[in-house]
Amino acid sequence: MLKRREFMAVAAFAALAPRAVRAQDTWPAARPIEIIVPYPPGGGIDVMARLVARVLPDHLPGARVVVTNRVGAGGQTGTEAIFAARPDGYTLGAIASLALSSIPLERRVRWDLGKFTYLANVVDDPGAFWVNADSPLRPLDDLRAAAARGTDAVSVGSAAGVGSDDQQLLLAFEEAAGVRTLHSPYNGTALAIRDLLSRQLDVASYNVSEGLALLREGRTRCLGQAAEARWSAMADVPTFREQGFDVVSGSARGFIAPPGLPAEIASRLAGAFRAILTGPEFVAEAERLNLPLRPVIGDDYRAMVLREAEGVRALFARRPWSNN
Repeated sequence: MLKRREFMAVAAFAALAPRAVRAQDTWPAARPIEIIVPYPPGGGIDVMARLVARVLPDHLPGARVVVTNRVGAGGQTGTEAIFAARPDGYTLGAIASLALSSIPLERRVRWDLGKFTYLANVVDDPGAFWVNADSPLRPLDDLRAAAARGTDAVSVGSAAGVGSDDQQLLLAFEEAAGVRTLHSPYNGTALAIRDLLSRQLDVASYNVSEGLALLREGRTRCLGQAAEARWSAMADVPTFREQGFDVVSGSARGFIAPPGLPAEIASRLAGAFRAILTGPEFVAEAERLNLPLRPVIGDDYRAMVLREAEGVRALFARRPWSNN
């Protein structure tokens, strides 16, 4: 039979034990945080996700982070998995916001754009038009003039194919310039670059981060970047607006969570992303990887995505790319 002192010690431990268990189970220490990437390894979103995954635990004590690629249906499979996940802080998604609003215009999906929990935009990778180094096309007005000779006069390849930000940039330019081009959709930037360099393609549409290396090597030139302002890594390349075409387009990439994420967890994640995106080491590594950063946090990120979606819907109503 326990003596009184032994009984009191056991009782005290029993009272404290639930607290200890709860402390261990408190987010984010109980299990790894999974970041779902709806696209294959090695792409721009995957690179961003893995870079953030390495440093996120530094700003969330106790956190462990893993990246999972859930590929399928052009990003639809992984995005639906993010939306359907339990809102407990252990499932995040790394996404391109344009796809969130574009895919539902083309087919039925199991997500609601307005119901995701928006954490942080990290990268804004402007679109751009690229030509071979010896192409006669120089400013964008040369492209407009060439295309004005007829629909088949200039071939323009969209690196990511029908409905992508690459094609949406082309459609927006055609509207602004009052022309039509011969659109050639590709299944990947490498294929579009191959045909551009072999002169089977007059112009290619892909993001600035994807074209910087060849630009620096002198093998390609950039006719214009579809950005609000010139990216510092391409400071000598004018924007579309600077050349008289009111077009801004690209691939904004960031992090979301399922609907209904508790406010306390959302706030801690937003704080962690804010600290990451202003950290000099992270900024330097992003520059090394050619990632144009654009930090936008929480509600501001949500508003940014919804504004973008309005523009996407309006463009689709005028130029439904699934029928092009």
